[in-house]
Amino acid sequence: MPRPPQHSPAPTVALTDAHPPTDPPPERGGPSGLGRFCARHPAAVVAVWLLVLLAAVAGRHLAAPTFSDQVSLPGTASATGADLLSASMPRAGRPSGKVVLHAGSGTVADRRSAVDRTLSELRGLPHVTAVSAVVTSTDGRTAYTTVFFDEQLKSLGHDYTARLDTATAPARAAGLGVGYGGDLDQVVREPADDKLSEGVGVITALVILLLAFGSVLAALLPLVTALISVGVGLGIVGIVAATLSFATSATTLAGMIGLGVGIDYALFLTTRFRQDLVDGHDPVEAAARTARTSGRAVLIAALTVAVAMLSLYACGLSFIGKIGLAATLAVVVTAAAALTLVPAALGLVGRRIDLIRVRRPVAESKGAHDGWHRYALLVSRRPWTFLVLGLAVLGLCSVPLFAMRLGHVDAGADRTGSSTRSAYDWIAHADGPGFGAGANGPVVAVVDVSGADTAADRISADVTAALHDTDGVASFTPVKASDDGRILVTTLTPVTGPQDAATGALLGTLSGRTLPEALDGTGARAYLTGSVAGQADFRDTVGQRLPIVVGIVLVLAFLLLMTVFRSLVVPLKAVVLNLLTTAASYGVLVAVFQWGWGDSLLGLSEPVPIESYVPMMMFAIVFGLSMDYEIFLLSRIAEAWRRTGDNRLSVGEGLSATARVISAAAFIMTAVFLSFTASPTVVVKMLALGLAISVIVDATVVRLVLVPSAMFLMGRANWWIPRRLDRVLPQVHA
Repeated sequence: MPRPPQHSPAPTVALTDAHPPTDPPPERGGPSGLGRFCARHPAAVVAVWLLVLLAAVAGRHLAAPTFSDQVSLPGTASATGADLLSASMPRAGRPSGKVVLHAGSGTVADRRSAVDRTLSELRGLPHVTAVSAVVTSTDGRTAYTTVFFDEQLKSLGHDYTARLDTATAPARAAGLGVGYGGDLDQVVREPADDKLSEGVGVITALVILLLAFGSVLAALLPLVTALISVGVGLGIVGIVAATLSFATSATTLAGMIGLGVGIDYALFLTTRFRQDLVDGHDPVEAAARTARTSGRAVLIAALTVAVAMLSLYACGLSFIGKIGLAATLAVVVTAAAALTLVPAALGLVGRRIDLIRVRRPVAESKGAHDGWHRYALLVSRRPWTFLVLGLAVLGLCSVPLFAMRLGHVDAGADRTGSSTRSAYDWIAHADGPGFGAGANGPVVAVVDVSGADTAADRISADVTAALHDTDGVASFTPVKASDDGRILVTTLTPVTGPQDAATGALLGTLSGRTLPEALDGTGARAYLTGSVAGQADFRDTVGQRLPIVVGIVLVLAFLLLMTVFRSLVVPLKAVVLNLLTTAASYGVLVAVFQWGWGDSLLGLSEPVPIESYVPMMMFAIVFGLSMDYEIFLLSRIAEAWRRTGDNRLSVGEGLSATARVISAAAFIMTAVFLSFTASPTVVVKMLALGLAISVIVDATVVRLVLVPSAMFLMGRANWWIPRRLDRVLPQVHA
């Protein structure tokens, strides 16, 4: 790339410590030596990977992995209340779910004999310990019974649904609709089948690759290697899941991230390889050079993603940490494939990579007349304009963030016609005690009177009076003492549904004012428990620990980038811009899911809150993935800086060389993520859309606008680092 025009010089800072580092010495081992070996023995390397794939798939099948969304929150109010309830009233603390019956015409009572047979069949099911009396709505069209179990419902497995269907067959035969509510959703909800999403993502990626690079082999190579690595990664995740129980969404998330970064890593390597072929290198040497340059960037990028994902363990919630572990396993495998399988495939196809063409193939840059070269010159001439416009776009997208409401998405957002959605709607729309939207999420209040210095009867009367005067409580059962006299228990039905903001406010009022005031001076303590209360405690716990995760990820990313690029300004800029990217993606999530802008396009029938752990998961994933593009762009800029010592020339050369491949990679990863919005799981939809928005914003607004404009403005200050610090840092180059 020619030196930018001198009539519009970028500001420079004369700092003696801002000097171009020398190129690293040629390496005998490392990525270069590994890449050369794989390119020279391609058949053996490919065969090994195929054998590993078969072993991973077989291992997953034999390991019988388990997945569970059960979350343990020891020390929280809901956990303490549940422990007290289990100790003093074991039957009340057992896992349970609702079987809901609905008459399209007439009443449930008209089919009394069928209902009795259904109750009898339910009592005979394995793990069922009791079946309650039927509760009927005022109009008689809806009724439900509560079924109690001797173990956690998730452990029963989805196959248990067939037993439930058999038991409720008499009610269906009599013309009653049957739905499963409460915690039975853990049994009847089918594990998400995202094969269609994966297929759509792969086909879209292939089309983008063909349009962007023109060669069939060059387009297929990243896809095939990514699919092999994802297969191995998911097999390993399944094997590990036999020991560590992952969340049900862990496999989908690992596959989504693995496929996205796998295609990206292979794409960056393939593009660099083709450029080396254009420059006259033989295929084996080109593969070795690719591994030494872009391969090193892949290694650092994968390390950054892994660090970000494993930082989720810092939240102290193993449920979230294990999701990060599953994604990390997938990323590690894709990085290993990028450093071995991809060079082997490149060595195998060699100069034939452009043999089958759909258009004229392109490599990194076509020189001075390339459109990206001209764009780099334009940014260098007007850096302030591009900087302000880019920040304005991110700021606009971030505005809805300030209205974010965390919560739990209830069954009211499930697919219309599903068993869980039908049960939810029938209960929510029926009248009478035990019905209404709040009946889908009852709250149990447990009062510990074991250390009270006031009579239990007096405490019971005070609690009853306080609940009567509390807005938002539709009804509550009589306050009842346990047989051992250690606790008092009542079950409250809120006016609003589990995911409504009003229900969250009611829980805060009950635990923060109503019950403490009623028990003031008695020595008794009250705790709210049940699914809804547990979800509220989970939300609050995640919110409290989110800053810890953010801080750890930011510090580790800063240290890594400072070591790699020998600069203080470059990593600081990267951290700030990645925070802006995350804020913009959060804002879009709030607008779509919480405000309902276009939620019907995602198959949602109503606005929903942002699932409590999605922001934490998204931050780690977005930060890790956005660093991929940051490292690939900066590695080319730093490469030119070490060679020329000219900041303007280096930034322009790095931008023009990587803009096309970064844009194509971003569109591919966006397509992969968007394809997963078809998942029936709302949390997967949230993560998929949030990641798609963050990737496209980061790769366009941030990497192609804000990063180069800021680096043009900073001049040589980009590369400033104190000499003493430079000497003590380990020598790592991208």
